[in-house]
Amino acid sequence: MMSSYESPIRKPLILGKKYYNDLTKDVSCPVETKAGKLWWISFIIALTAMIWGGVCIFYTIGKGIGTWGLNRTINWAWDITNFVWWVGIGHAGTLISAVLLLFRQKWRLSINRSAEAMTIFAVMQASIFPIIHMGRPWNSYWVFPIPNKFGTFWPNFNSPLLWDVFAISTYFSVSTIFWFLGLIPDFAMLRDCSVKPLQKKIYSILSFGWGGKAKQWKNFEEVSLILSGICTPLVFSVHTIVSFDFATSVIKGWHSTIFPPYFVAGAIFSGFAMVQTLLGIARKVLHLEDYITQKHVENMNMVIIATWGIVGIAYISEFILAWYSGSPFEDFTYFSTGASTGPYWWAFWILIICNVLIPQALWFKRIRKSFLWSFVISIFINIGMWFERFDIIVLNLSHDYLPSTWTGFLPSFVDIGIFIGTFGFFFVLYLLYGITFPVIAQSELKTILKSSNEKYRRKQV
Repeated sequence: MMSSYESPIRKPLILGKKYYNDLTKDVSCPVETKAGKLWWISFIIALTAMIWGGVCIFYTIGKGIGTWGLNRTINWAWDITNFVWWVGIGHAGTLISAVLLLFRQKWRLSINRSAEAMTIFAVMQASIFPIIHMGRPWNSYWVFPIPNKFGTFWPNFNSPLLWDVFAISTYFSVSTIFWFLGLIPDFAMLRDCSVKPLQKKIYSILSFGWGGKAKQWKNFEEVSLILSGICTPLVFSVHTIVSFDFATSVIKGWHSTIFPPYFVAGAIFSGFAMVQTLLGIARKVLHLEDYITQKHVENMNMVIIATWGIVGIAYISEFILAWYSGSPFEDFTYFSTGASTGPYWWAFWILIICNVLIPQALWFKRIRKSFLWSFVISIFINIGMWFERFDIIVLNLSHDYLPSTWTGFLPSFVDIGIFIGTFGFFFVLYLLYGITFPVIAQSELKTILKSSNEKYRRKQV
């Protein structure tokens, strides 16, 4: 007779003969030991890219956004493309933690911490672009609640660009609180394990006197559920409001009610793909193979397939609505110039190949459970989602209503430098996070150790 802990259906979420002490050591080891050679190489590359991006940002502030590849017709290009892409990347982290917590999905416990950190770091990158796109970033405080002595209170409150400030700042604040709350029990674990006085003092402050008492756990779970309930609608509202930047305009190709669900599905699609990418790296670098298993990868890929279906329907709907509308401008954008045959045909086909064709491989179970193929496919999906935003913005703006204003777009070295700089900044933050914070929720994983561990599953009674 098999153990009472054994499930005939579900595979274990923690592999190997793990005990509670083993789990504590595996989580605290990357924090307590010195960073390896691979970490330092990655950090130096990321730091170099971040410095390059910082120089390009200061150059933009000093000279103006004329240093970008923008022109009179295409006044949104790489900057807003990158903004929408980074906001989309930041969606999946909170969604994984919040929605899966509400649905009591235990497989989230090995991946939620890294996903939540990804949310915070991605939103930080996204916030860079609207500020420098203002042209006068020193006046950026005007979009925040300010006294009336500065002038009319929010003179353009009807603009979705202002709504972005409220939505993204609220989303960032709640996500940060949600992330930090989950870290408190792990900070207490590091406090108890630390030997160095300074390190012990820092973790003592961060743990807020956590002692693991029943009342503390009760309050912890209640607050986690409340924040999950707040985060879930925020996940959908943020990118819905971002889509209003386009949907409320009168520009052909943008003025569409399909944009809100389309943007939300695309954001979750790309966000889950980025989580796959980061988990693939963290799993090998931090030696978490026993905690990030095939089950986690397969479940993530299933969500990617589901969101791909929504995105695919949106792609089809765009062409059907353009044809059914009878608008000559919509017909011109989607059929006459032809996204697939026009001047930006290469961007269109990269989008189709990366977002439509390559994800089909995930229907095969062997590929869906493969760490390598999941990692590779996730990179292609994020490339495709970036080009999707590029197509939406640049392709529609390049051919305005007047043929005399038609023009193309060529990014400058400043455009490219800032974009690479945000990648550098993102990975600098993520690498520092990996060696200073527990990357998996050891305190919560211990609650499922008996029901998810091979040692207990093999035990006979």
